[in-house]
Amino acid sequence: MRHTRRLIEIMAQLRHPEQGCPWDLRQDFASLVPYTLEEAYEVADAVERRDFGDLRAELGDLLLQVAFHSRIAEESGLFDFEAVAAGICDKLIRRHPHVFDGRVFETDADRQRYWEESKIDEQAEKSGLAPDSALDGVASSLPALMQADKIQKKAARATFDWPDTQPVFAKVEEELMELRTAFEADDQAAIEDEVGDLLFAVVNLARHLEVDAETALRASNRKFADRFRYMERRLGSRSMAQCEPEMLDTLWGEAKRVLASRR
Repeated sequence: MRHTRRLIEIMAQLRHPEQGCPWDLRQDFASLVPYTLEEAYEVADAVERRDFGDLRAELGDLLLQVAFHSRIAEESGLFDFEAVAAGICDKLIRRHPHVFDGRVFETDADRQRYWEESKIDEQAEKSGLAPDSALDGVASSLPALMQADKIQKKAARATFDWPDTQPVFAKVEEELMELRTAFEADDQAAIEDEVGDLLFAVVNLARHLEVDAETALRASNRKFADRFRYMERRLGSRSMAQCEPEMLDTLWGEAKRVLASRR
């Protein structure tokens, strides 16, 4: 607790109107959002790399963002760090009655359903209004793949979903054909529209296969980058532009084999 208090005190000193840091004093909620998102992704990156020393540091950076937002809110008379911590404590207890209140859930699905119903009730209580849609509560600022997954899960809980996985494969193939048709018609607006539909269908397929699309794509991004860097190292001073396509194909295959053997 003493380090938490120290963090709050440091943040207050950084925001002191006369003696604080000019950069920190210029910040507001909106200006901090890019840094908050960046720190969250750096936490995810450290986890994926299994670099736990870096994870500790990145979690500290993310905690700083919480302290920073809380300090700005406190200066405006909105809330403080203590209120943020109290709020999440209350929420965790409320959403885990099987841990804190003796309630019994027979399955994971029952627990998940209670969690989602609790979120809906909390949102309704906060706004004073009943939800307009089963899709309410999906943040517009989420990465697109994550947002698509959350939209689809909410629709599925409202019983709007494919009964099994096979039709979802067919839907992906259908969207790919529609994209090809738009491409052959050289209709750029339709191409963009169909690319979006194809990505949405692929996320749906991933969900049915119990794969997190965001995590899977990040892993593929990392795999491609590793193979590309391997090719660069093998080429040395030569650029890829100087190489025949056949040589690049050979190097790509070598990169796949070598890097796979190191896992």
